Amino acid sequence: MTLQSPDPGSSRRHFLSLVGLGVAATAAGPLLAGCSEKPAGSGAAQQLDAVSGVLPSHQDLANSIKPDIIGTRPVPDGYTTYPGTLVDAIAGKPGTSGKQVTAMTPAWGPAPPGIAQSAYLQAVNAELGTPVNFTIQDGNTYADKLNAMLGARDVPELLCVPSWEVEKIPRFAEAIKVLFEDLTDHLKGDAVNTYPMLGTFPTGAWRNAVWNERLAAVPNPTDGPFPWALFTRKDLLDARGLAVPKSLDELLTMAKQVTDPVRKVWAFDDVFAMIQMFHKVPGSKGGWRLKSDGTPEFKYETPEYRQALEVMAKIYKDGLVHPDIVASKGADANQLFAKNGAIVFKQAGVGFWQGAQAEHQKTNPKLNIQPVPIFSATGGDPLVWGDDEPISYTFIKKGLGKDRVEELLRIINWCSAPLGSQEAQLRDFGVEGKHHTKTPNGPVKTDLAFKEIANQYFFISGRNPTVGPYPDTPHYVPDVLNYSNEMVKFLEKDPWDGVKLEMPAAYKANQVPTEDKFTDVLRGRRPLSDVDAIVAEWKANGGEEARQLLAKSLPKAGR
Repeated sequence: MTLQSPDPGSSRRHFLSLVGLGVAATAAGPLLAGCSEKPAGSGAAQQLDAVSGVLPSHQDLANSIKPDIIGTRPVPDGYTTYPGTLVDAIAGKPGTSGKQVTAMTPAWGPAPPGIAQSAYLQAVNAELGTPVNFTIQDGNTYADKLNAMLGARDVPELLCVPSWEVEKIPRFAEAIKVLFEDLTDHLKGDAVNTYPMLGTFPTGAWRNAVWNERLAAVPNPTDGPFPWALFTRKDLLDARGLAVPKSLDELLTMAKQVTDPVRKVWAFDDVFAMIQMFHKVPGSKGGWRLKSDGTPEFKYETPEYRQALEVMAKIYKDGLVHPDIVASKGADANQLFAKNGAIVFKQAGVGFWQGAQAEHQKTNPKLNIQPVPIFSATGGDPLVWGDDEPISYTFIKKGLGKDRVEELLRIINWCSAPLGSQEAQLRDFGVEGKHHTKTPNGPVKTDLAFKEIANQYFFISGRNPTVGPYPDTPHYVPDVLNYSNEMVKFLEKDPWDGVKLEMPAAYKANQVPTEDKFTDVLRGRRPLSDVDAIVAEWKANGGEEARQLLAKSLPKAGR
């Protein structure tokens, strides 16, 4: 399963707009504080090795299909051929009440049609037996809606919360207690056998779904550990006789060669995360590492971040970024890159790759989207950000009653059916003849599929992660596995691996304002000489508090 638009990891910088839980949630008081209130809460560290008693028992399905390409963990395995025979993974319809289910999920790009106009939703809902009515929110502004929803305590029955949002919501553990169902007794141990698809999820994904020492959500396990990649239009480079760059100097030189405002072509969208990675800026837990003396250090404080900041600021100053991106006009960078060729190098999550190639090669058969191999701008081995945290979590609204919760879990279980099942084909490819065409190599999506299927059911479920197969892009699975298996060699080691951190409220609430200040520096609205002052403000507004929490959490993790 690969997202047609940027995967969650690729949209992290778009989701930096939450304000935090400002005061302790009470039965009568507001869950989220107003912007003028100073967030409270010093944070907490939870040792994930200590939660085994609340986790589901892991079980493999009897009809598992042998992969074609093996991934180096945490990279999943890949499939290049589609199963010739599909099985019914689930007997009967999971929905029994007939009562409509409310759900909210994100989507990137044009919003898909609603339940009344979507043949896809109607077909899947018919198999579920109970209709799911999705509220689809723009992925680029999903945080705004999520923030308002939590503040108003008005949540749907099924709520998708991307993992990169969790780390930015102060006192999220308290919000969970107030708003969402405790799923522990429904799923722990052998209780998960009632929902066999959920029992196939990796144990590590379930560990991350524990808050307050209880199982709080259904995780959507990651299908790749990397939040970012730098993609290029290799077909455009080939047409000009240019090779994919292998160093920062080559990349910046090529950027000037391909930028041509007269032809409305620019080298980049916002590629700051990749520029940081090239400079080996730390990325663990949002940007932390340990100094040689064992003291936690955040990326803003490092010389590597300063170097990356200077390079990216010069990229903007030299006019190498598409002007619509510079102006923050909400430009669709995906279209500018994959469809128009107005951007030659684009930063995105790995999940962006297949969907963009499949959709736009229909009108441009020469299209060839490829990742730029990782390199170090400072010598030595490169550094790659990444983790094995779930893509997202599905929370169930509190207070619905045992029967409704079990019905919703059966629906989530159905939506989590694996490759090789009739359920998975309908979920991913819709109805044959409408949303896909059957070929000897598997289903190929139609234009209607790209219009109606926006991973709605994917975002209220999970699956044992795999990559492929994709008949419409036959080279994708070998390409992405080769790329990922090389990248994973340089995956950054997280000193806090095995620790679930609830960062201090002030630290979380200050993330957006601080990132905005650095954006002003990058885009020339503030001088580079302001960086020291910005870092000092960050330290005073939660940074030092976060450092103390991280330092204290290390001994608890046995490090």
